[in-house]
Amino acid sequence: MEIQLTAKQLKITPALNEYVRGKLEKAQKYFDHIVWGQAFLSVEKRAHNAELVIHAPGQTFRALAMAADLYAAIDLASDKIDHQLKKYKEKLKTRHRQSERVVVANLPVIEPIPVKATVVRQEVSPMTVEQAVEEMESLGLNFRLYQDQATHQIHVVFRRDDDSYGVLQPVKKGVR
Repeated sequence: MEIQLTAKQLKITPALNEYVRGKLEKAQKYFDHIVWGQAFLSVEKRAHNAELVIHAPGQTFRALAMAADLYAAIDLASDKIDHQLKKYKEKLKTRHRQSERVVVANLPVIEPIPVKATVVRQEVSPMTVEQAVEEMESLGLNFRLYQDQATHQIHVVFRRDDDSYGVLQPVKKGVR
């Protein structure tokens, strides 16, 4: 994991650098997909601020802490980050367990069912739109394929959701 350390109004000593790196690397034991981390340390009057940011794929964790001592501020921010990482990891585990249960519970029992399909062939007879609608209604169908008497082309008449009828007919390419 790459770690960036930035300080404002204070000098980063080697001991402080190692302390922050140790705290950020400790976060990897909770969540091992961490890409990189950042630490922003600053001093304002008597308050020491520590902001820790950890970037993971698809997720960013941020903790801000203020204390009278810089090391205490780093500890507080580290504890907050650790808590966020634990919570996120538990959330992922719970989501994974629930999705496994759902997948297992919804699996259908597949039993071989002998299917004997019968094919019924009907002739497409020449008729008008009105005749096709009457035949469709009498047979209780939602659509009817027929040959138009005037053009001798195959058309489809169908019932729409608003109980009106529609007709599908072929159109020559380039002609509208």
